[in-house]
Amino acid sequence: MFLIFPDTSSIAEYVSATLIDRIRNKPGIVLGAATGGTMEPIYARFVEQAQRQELDVSRLSTFNLDEYVGLDARHPKSYAAYMRQHLFQHLNFDPSRCHLPDGQARHLDEHCREYSASLRRHGGVDLQLLGVGSNGHIGFNEPGTAFDSRCHVVQLSERTRLDNSRFFEDAMVPARAITMGMQDIMEAREILLIATGASKAPIVAEFHENEVTEAIPFTILKRHPRAKIILDEAAASLLPRSVTPQRRMAAGG
Repeated sequence: MFLIFPDTSSIAEYVSATLIDRIRNKPGIVLGAATGGTMEPIYARFVEQAQRQELDVSRLSTFNLDEYVGLDARHPKSYAAYMRQHLFQHLNFDPSRCHLPDGQARHLDEHCREYSASLRRHGGVDLQLLGVGSNGHIGFNEPGTAFDSRCHVVQLSERTRLDNSRFFEDAMVPARAITMGMQDIMEAREILLIATGASKAPIVAEFHENEVTEAIPFTILKRHPRAKIILDEAAASLLPRSVTPQRRMAAGG
């Protein structure tokens, strides 16, 4: 389940190559898209490789994991803006196939139900990209989220808001977000979770040491038949020696 690379550059190379391979094999793939600092070098490498190879992404559909409640798609700190900046504007994505939760939906619960329903109408996610929070959240599914949850509104923990405050400078991090539920995520056919940096080492070690528990949401990935936990050396630094030597990857995969 663990793939351990020397650094973030080699992770970006591996994940980008995987994305391109899946798109070439199935041009109409449904991609579950994640955001955040971990994903930036991955998207940058993917854009670079896709442009060089003249990859057609016009038939691809995307469904984003989450969005902050209260931010509209034009807000510079929204995840809609993030996706435009780091991915959508660089390649020939069809905007009608790019799906993101609406942080300003008038009826949030109804919007969440429709988001999950739309995902199922598209046949579900083929390849889901994930990061992980320092408290083990995936998407914005905080510790204690039911494993059978669908897309829902969540009250963000103080830990998550503190972790994300670096993206907001002097502005307040929103207190709520819309997120795909745990069941939405687990129904993806393939999952790549990427964790980089020493700050992620403690939660990666907890994942290894613990059984599946809602107290550490991303432990649910132990139940997924095609989930990979992709780490750099820093994020893997607290794993026992019995794990890491067998699964280290050379640069470039």
